[in-house]
Amino acid sequence: MIRVLVVDDSLTVRQRLIEILETDREFVVVGQAGDGRRAIELVAQLRPDVITLDIAMPDMTGLAATEHIMAHQPTPILVVSASFNRGELFDTYGALAAGAVDVLDKPKPDDPGWEARFLATVRLVSKIKVITHPRARLGAMGRTRAASEPDVRLEPSPRGVDLVAVGASTGGPGALATVLGAIGPGFPLPILAILHIDAQFAGAFAEWLGQQIRLPVRLAQDGEHLDQLAGRVRLAPADVHLAVHHRRLRLVASPPRNYCRPSVDVLFESLAAEANLRVAAALLTGMGRDGATGMLAIRRAGGTTIAQDEATSVIYGMPREAVLVGGAEHELPLGEIGPLLDGLGRAR
Repeated sequence: MIRVLVVDDSLTVRQRLIEILETDREFVVVGQAGDGRRAIELVAQLRPDVITLDIAMPDMTGLAATEHIMAHQPTPILVVSASFNRGELFDTYGALAAGAVDVLDKPKPDDPGWEARFLATVRLVSKIKVITHPRARLGAMGRTRAASEPDVRLEPSPRGVDLVAVGASTGGPGALATVLGAIGPGFPLPILAILHIDAQFAGAFAEWLGQQIRLPVRLAQDGEHLDQLAGRVRLAPADVHLAVHHRRLRLVASPPRNYCRPSVDVLFESLAAEANLRVAAALLTGMGRDGATGMLAIRRAGGTTIAQDEATSVIYGMPREAVLVGGAEHELPLGEIGPLLDGLGRAR
């Protein structure tokens, strides 16, 4: 049995989530709470296997509750939120960076598939082995710009690099902030990033990420030239692929790859096909296999490829697939990837 704690300030929403969970015999709802403070008390008392957690709540928000739970009683958390204003979206990203596993929108009357998605996501999140989250222990300090970690076991590649590309999925907000936060000001290369996140939560992510790191971040725009993007991060917008063709960014509405749009494979493969473009690509935590084929293409084209290791991945899915197909030249802990990319970019 999967023991679930349901947390939402709306009694109506709580009852709806509980009704859905009770339709599946694999789940048992062990408790419910209407605010973050009560949720913390119940986590200590009930030891649930998974928590569904709203963000906007009175007394203590979902972000504050996530930070406390992941620092003191680490438990898999699924954020279930209908927050679409800027502040609440920022809190959602902060909760994901503080250790929450995934985010799902609240149920809508016109979405008949939501119940199945909810049950499948709670089941998946419950199986994640979470750890005490040091970032969460810092509270508000943990959401400031990340510092570089100096101990990198690999020397910068003598091949040189013209561009950095990074892909991530589940666990990606915090992983991206950690990796890109370790890259210092004056970085001379463009950085292109893909994050799998539901479209309704993607709108303010570029702005949030820009507040976590020391480089400017913006959503990619069709036609931007790589020569104009040195030291800048461009993030793929929701529901379109990001690719590079003749050194210009292209936003493409072609079908999903690996059930994803934007797809890491689409970006990585386009970079591998660019003549005389030396690429350093990193594939971070995430479920599925998106990015593995593209990373192999980059490695075959002479690029530098890095996969996040299992110990530091929220879900060791995408990086594992890259390792299995031979696409990963290096496999590193999360904290070592950003400093290595920074070194590669400056060794020109």
